[in-house]
Amino acid sequence: MAYEYDDQNIFAKILRGEIPNDTVLETEHSLAFRDIQPQAPVHVLVIPKGPYVCYDHFALEASEAEIVDYTRAVGEVCKMAGVQPGNGGNGFRLIANAGADGVQEVPHLHVHILGGRGLGRMLQPAG
Repeated sequence: MAYEYDDQNIFAKILRGEIPNDTVLETEHSLAFRDIQPQAPVHVLVIPKGPYVCYDHFALEASEAEIVDYTRAVGEVCKMAGVQPGNGGNGFRLIANAGADGVQEVPHLHVHILGGRGLGRMLQPAG
């Protein structure tokens, strides 16, 4: 499948500096910033700087350097936010939506790191 990247999406504009953000961490290949409508005390978005639509697009087409950098950026944000369950935090939820069924609102790969309170069950059992 060929992905078509829309370079006018809000995250592309943030990466170009056209829209401000509250940066938490910036690396060579990644940018992490606070969500403007936080759903938990900790709500940080982590995006790759490359033009990837969703996680599978990134996983299949990004360079090894981009993948390693992005994965380490997610870990570093969790560490900085104090949500790592193995290091005194109470844990976090990592969410990446993809496509219409996944309710992806911005067509640029992003993960949400949510924590700082109990988050409840993610999905209710099908019934």
